[in-house]
Amino acid sequence: QVQLVESGGGLVRAGGSLRLSCAASGSIFSINDMAWHRQAPGKQRELVATITTGGITNYADSVKGRFTISRDNAKNTVYLQMNNLKPEDTAVYYCNANGLTPRFLVWDYWGQGTQVTVSS
Repeated sequence: QVQLVESGGGLVRAGGSLRLSCAASGSIFSINDMAWHRQAPGKQRELVATITTGGITNYADSVKGRFTISRDNAKNTVYLQMNNLKPEDTAVYYCNANGLTPRFLVWDYWGQGTQVTVSS
């Protein structure tokens, strides 16, 4: 069993910044890709950013230049630095990760989500 616990959400004014964290724990031998997704009210969940074990990143066009994804492999943690936030960034943000257990079984889990609200 693997747990992903997010933190760092909150209420911020447009133009402000927030930093989300997601720590993985449990039966982990290795972690491959880590990612952040978000879901706004009435909309489908969408991919925000991904990062590979080696640090290769990919971003949704809507957040390029404003958001930065990073990871600390020693802490099994992924971060999302969000700058110049806009009201349309308001959503529940979820982290997702996949990897192998010590018995080399594949795992893929989601966090419980953290609310980000950007006021205009």
